[in-house]
Amino acid sequence: QDPTAAHYMFQDDPFLMPRNAANSRLFLLSKESGRNAAKYIIKQFPQYFDKTFSEPNVPCLMPHTLTPQIEGVSEEALKERIHLRRVKDSVDLFDQLLQAGTPVSLETTNSLLDLLCFYGDGESTPEKEEEEKEDLEEPGVDASEQKAPKRQLQRGSQSSGSRWRENNNAERIFKIMPERNAYSYCTMIRGMVKHGAHAKAYDMYVDLLNERHKADVHTFNALIAAVPYLKERFVERWELAKVFLNHMAQQEVQPNLLTFNALLKTLRRCGGVGRSMSLLVIKEMEALDIEPSLATYDHLLFMFYRGVDLCPSGIISEVLDDVEKRSFTPQDPDDGMDINILDNCCDLKDIKLAYRLNKVMEKGDNWKFLNLDRLNAYWSKFFSLLCMMEQIDVVLKWYKETSPSLFYPAPKNILDLLQALDAANHLEAIPSVWEADMKQLGFSRRQDLLEELLSLMSREQHPEEIQLEFAKCAEDIKAVYEQTGREQAPLDWTASALHHVTLLFSRAGRIQDAWYVKMMERFQQINRIPTDQVMDEFLNCAKRTNCPDEAVKVVKLAASLGLPSSQRLKRRTEKEFELSEEQK
Repeated sequence: QDPTAAHYMFQDDPFLMPRNAANSRLFLLSKESGRNAAKYIIKQFPQYFDKTFSEPNVPCLMPHTLTPQIEGVSEEALKERIHLRRVKDSVDLFDQLLQAGTPVSLETTNSLLDLLCFYGDGESTPEKEEEEKEDLEEPGVDASEQKAPKRQLQRGSQSSGSRWRENNNAERIFKIMPERNAYSYCTMIRGMVKHGAHAKAYDMYVDLLNERHKADVHTFNALIAAVPYLKERFVERWELAKVFLNHMAQQEVQPNLLTFNALLKTLRRCGGVGRSMSLLVIKEMEALDIEPSLATYDHLLFMFYRGVDLCPSGIISEVLDDVEKRSFTPQDPDDGMDINILDNCCDLKDIKLAYRLNKVMEKGDNWKFLNLDRLNAYWSKFFSLLCMMEQIDVVLKWYKETSPSLFYPAPKNILDLLQALDAANHLEAIPSVWEADMKQLGFSRRQDLLEELLSLMSREQHPEEIQLEFAKCAEDIKAVYEQTGREQAPLDWTASALHHVTLLFSRAGRIQDAWYVKMMERFQQINRIPTDQVMDEFLNCAKRTNCPDEAVKVVKLAASLGLPSSQRLKRRTEKEFELSEEQK
């Protein structure tokens, strides 16, 4: 792999190859928007896309038939529209069959309920096919009797509940069904949970029990996931979850991986109760010989590593011991590499755990669980930890191998890199960071980075060769501050930026730049007072270049500003320079 190449998905259009994470995200969103626009056009105007001539004919590559082929009012036509996911057409045809007195089989009616419950009584769209991930964040409270935040509970329920209308088509068709089996009830329960009607789902489950039906494992999974919206207290949530688990045992329903993941997902919102019970859940999984998925570990680690007080790294080590032996495949919608573990590694300052996690990520197809955004966030956090804990040679090696092929450094990564160079006394590498990274990544106008860069370069005196390189960087930064354009707001000079750039020009012997660009013009324009260090460095520069006129200007400037050092500067100028009568 070429470490200097961009990600493979960008290489088909080099002109639009992104320079940073924001551009890469915009590029990917644009491509996805184009795909969705193409799907919309095909769906709205299918008559223009019915030509399937090709040699050889490969059926799997041909466009799918999206228009109904069966005309008339019949059960077969209804089945076809259900298969094509035409929600409104399916409901209309079902009503026409009932009005004509044509009975619809229980199997077909259940298929229609499936369609309605999946799409929430709305027309199918690509966006609706992706479930919104619930917000699992909850304040870290250890008291088992602590109430869950009521405002947060109501907000979550309302945002989801608005999607399930009262007496919608699914409820209407369910009520007029001449007969209902367990599948009918289970479909309604899962649909209500999916679209936020958690209380109705629980009532429907009570009706299922009253009709002496049995729920399937998928229905129990949905009910367990709905527990946080049914009860407020943490203990009450755990008790209700236990009720569903006991019902599973009584009805001889075998739990699966998604059952335990739904239970752990609920325990995430049970405070200290969830933390104490989560390990028992893991032991029960082991007893049933059910292998955890990535979502299982995500839920477990979230409960033990959140908030300010972090547990020791023991549980993370045990999880990695298990994860290192496996290459994962998607089994749960919540499966994904948990990049928050790296946050915990940073807080624990444990680089060994981070290396182990990185090996896990690179094993087999595990990297596929990270999309580009999460991959960029993962490498960004990993690099920040490297800058904090590793030697500078190791940091630079990782940086060259991963940027930009695997991630685009964020401004914080550049700041971490600068601080790592400072800690290792490796400041001679700063000009390359400015040229190859900050300018190329579009961070040349980030004032916090500019201030840090200037501060490191001007803090100490360096050999002449390095000072010349630093002066070139200072000249580029000066040009950035003075750059004006329609689409760019000008950067305001700060006193510290003026101070640092003046020092860098003075130490490099560029007295005209130091004086004309900085001292006389900028300090007076922004009403700032130059420090004694700036004055002394400028006099040193004037002495090296034998410019008594510039030394006199410094003394006049100090006197005009009323600086306490003006007399000292005057005496030094008279002593170190050969002045004419006029200059004296």
